[in-house]
Amino acid sequence: MYLYILYLHIEFFGGEGMTLADLRPGDTAIVTGLAQTNMKRRLQDLGLIDGTPVTCIGVSPLGDPKAFAVRGTVIAIRETDSRHVTVRSD
Repeated sequence: MYLYILYLHIEFFGGEGMTLADLRPGDTAIVTGLAQTNMKRRLQDLGLIDGTPVTCIGVSPLGDPKAFAVRGTVIAIRETDSRHVTVRSD
């Protein structure tokens, strides 16, 4: 069981595990996938679809949530939710 879970984690994150939560203000990345969670549909509705460029434009004073520019709009996403969006550097 443990090996299977580890394999899924490596396969999903491509061994790197870079997510939206890892971006700093000014960083741009390309969405590569969404985890199968209850938030998947909501994140897609916000424009986070495979191949979409995303730029981190700011962080709240306490560090959570972060603001991202996506498809001409600005959205704020909590860190726990942004960990479900995998990205690759632009």
